[in-house]
Amino acid sequence: MPDSSFTKWKPWTDGPKFDAQSFYETLDGGQSFSWNRNEGYIEGTFKHFIYRLRLDADRLSVSIPKKIDYESSIKHLEEYFALETDFRGIIDTLPWRSDPTLKLAIESYPHLRILKQPLNEALFGFLCSSTKQIPQIKEMFKLTAFKYGSKISTGKHALPDWNMIARLEEADLRKLKLGYRARYIHGTAQRIQAEPNWLNSIHTLSTEDAKKELLSLPGVGLKIANCVLLFSLGRLESFPIDTWIAKILKRSYGLENFSNAQLQAFSRNHYGPYAGYAQQFLFSAARSGILKL
Repeated sequence: MPDSSFTKWKPWTDGPKFDAQSFYETLDGGQSFSWNRNEGYIEGTFKHFIYRLRLDADRLSVSIPKKIDYESSIKHLEEYFALETDFRGIIDTLPWRSDPTLKLAIESYPHLRILKQPLNEALFGFLCSSTKQIPQIKEMFKLTAFKYGSKISTGKHALPDWNMIARLEEADLRKLKLGYRARYIHGTAQRIQAEPNWLNSIHTLSTEDAKKELLSLPGVGLKIANCVLLFSLGRLESFPIDTWIAKILKRSYGLENFSNAQLQAFSRNHYGPYAGYAQQFLFSAARSGILKL
C-alpha cells in the first residue's frame, strides 16, 4: 500500500543516468551512511530533507514527504549528486585503456558517481568509520539522529549539527554505540564550536590546506581526511587508501613493498587529477568481489 504521507513518484527529468549496480553502489556503497534499501526503492536523509529514489529504466523517480517543498528538495538533490560534474567526461580521461584492473571496475559500475555530501554529515560519518563495517556505521548515524536530531518525518530525524553534539558529554555519545570514537567526535565538536566559521572556511581552502585542517581534528587520519575531501568537498584528486585499496594496488600493479605514502604517490601519477574517482571504482569492485584481493 502506498505511503499517504509521501508524494506520488515523480520522474526526475534532469537527474543523472544510472544502471542498477551503479545506482545502489553510489548511495549504499560506503560514500554515505544515511541511505537504506527498501523493496523497489532506496530511502535516505541529508540536511533536513528525506528522499525516496526509485530507478525506472535508467532514470530516477523521486518521492518526498508531502509537507516538504518539492522544488527546494530537488535543488538540494542536484547538489548532492553533483550534477555540475561531467563524470562521463572524467572517465574518458582515466587510464583504463592501458589498465585492465581499472577497466574491469569501470565496466562493472559504468554510471557510478561521487556524492557531494554536507560537510558536517560526511565528517561525522567517517569519524564513525574506523574499524567498522557499513551497517554498523549506519546504525551509529541513525541512533545519533534519532536521539539528538530534529524530526523530519514520522520516525525520521536529521543528524544533529556539531553545536548540538558539542553540548553532549562523551558518556552520552558512548551510549550511541560509538565506542572509542565518542572521544574523537566529542573533541571535534568542541573544536568546531570554538571556531564557528571552521565548517564554512574549509570550502575556500586548497586541497592540501583543507587536508591539513581536517588532520588537525581529533581522530582524523589521512584516510578519513581524504574521504571527507572526496565525498563532501568534491576534491576528486583525493585518494583514500584502506585495506582493500592497498591490497588492490599491491596485487594488480606489483607494488607489494610500497608503503601507504608510496601508494599515494603512485595513485597521483597513475590516475591523474581524478584519482579519487578511480579509487571509488576500485573500491566498489573489490567490495562486490569483482576484483579479487
